[in-house]
Amino acid sequence: MEAEEMRRLGYRMVDLVVENALNRHASPAIQADTPEALAQALGGPLPEAPGDADAALDTLARVALANMQHGDHPRYFARVPGPASFAAVLGEWLGTGFNTIATSWGGGSGPSTVELVAVRWLAEMLGLPEATEGVLLSGGSLASLTAFATARAEMGPGTAYFTDQTHSSLPRDLRLLGWAADELHMLPVDAGYRMDPARLAAAIQADRARGRTPRMVIATAGTTNTGAIDPLDEIAEICAAHDLWLHVDGAYGAPAAITAQGRALMPGLARADSLVIDPHKWLFQPYDVGACFVTRPGALERTFAMNPEYLRDVKTAPGTVNFGDRSPELSRRSRALKLWMSLTTYGAGRFRAAVARGIANAEFAENYLRQNPARWQVVTPAQIGVVTFALVGADAAEHARRAKVVSDTGYAAVTSTLLNGVSVLRLCTINPLTTEDDIRQTIDRLGAA
Repeated sequence: MEAEEMRRLGYRMVDLVVENALNRHASPAIQADTPEALAQALGGPLPEAPGDADAALDTLARVALANMQHGDHPRYFARVPGPASFAAVLGEWLGTGFNTIATSWGGGSGPSTVELVAVRWLAEMLGLPEATEGVLLSGGSLASLTAFATARAEMGPGTAYFTDQTHSSLPRDLRLLGWAADELHMLPVDAGYRMDPARLAAAIQADRARGRTPRMVIATAGTTNTGAIDPLDEIAEICAAHDLWLHVDGAYGAPAAITAQGRALMPGLARADSLVIDPHKWLFQPYDVGACFVTRPGALERTFAMNPEYLRDVKTAPGTVNFGDRSPELSRRSRALKLWMSLTTYGAGRFRAAVARGIANAEFAENYLRQNPARWQVVTPAQIGVVTFALVGADAAEHARRAKVVSDTGYAAVTSTLLNGVSVLRLCTINPLTTEDDIRQTIDRLGAA
């Protein structure tokens, strides 16, 4: 492709992205056409001859990229939104355009330095110990798998403890790594949907009495269902007393700790042996980027480092890092460029303000629901950007119907979930572009559906 054509198409792509950002509030929050319609628009025979790049861009933007959940939409309240900042998008584009690799120091010292800096900045914002090390991955699932593999390498096999509110991907990670069924100990939660330290301590004692070997506790800083935060400090005390690895899944919720309000809700976060966050959720990065932090220096390399003969030339001097030795990923792009670009452009203070806005949005939603007790019941109060509620007298089918009606209009994306077998509606309000009117209108439309 000629240079002038590359520039023209690149500028056109920028225009498409900026127009989408400017008009997303007027577009559907979620959209899904039929498999047949999508296959007809995007499929066909394998192209053998050159085609029209402008037409291809139009098709991708108009069809492929329109038909998905738009996690950056101000009224996308389902699951966990992904409101990406434009400065982060610029960092992502630059990395892709330069075909960046961040595997070894010898093959990517610049991108590796950016990742070291970004990981250190994130750890500082979260209040983690100074010696914390980390690595960026695709998201919470692979980041937790990396942490679990490290825990097993450092501590040995044994029983892992978690709750029925633990994200479903984490027990899957454990099974993939070879944890047997009888080594997975799921605990019931307390009335606030949090891990109960007394139950945890009793389970550890009972397992020891049965000849089992307790090894790891998986706590959550912000459950997906309700935003509940496990009592991390009490759990850390139990782990210290029994020499257990403490893993904290903070994929969506731990970024609340960059604010004073959120930090106060998470005492003990810095005592974790490993912590996972998803910056593509509440740190405003485009998909994908997850982060695995380990507070035991050298543990990641002790678990994942390898020394094949064909990598001898990129082995590094002391003080340098091969990120390919910190996770299962070897060929890896630089996910740090977007974090570095956005933190450098906006500053940490603007990130803190944006996270605080998400917390306040959920509190506004709770207060608005409580103004109409004849219609709405608040089931769990606002907790770091999540509130759950029920239509008085409605069952699961009715909640699902109303959520679908609102979502099908495109105005907002809303889902229901189950808490102890009881159906509730749920809003996750972490997009800083969400307005109070967006929340009011969404709740009113759910009531009228």
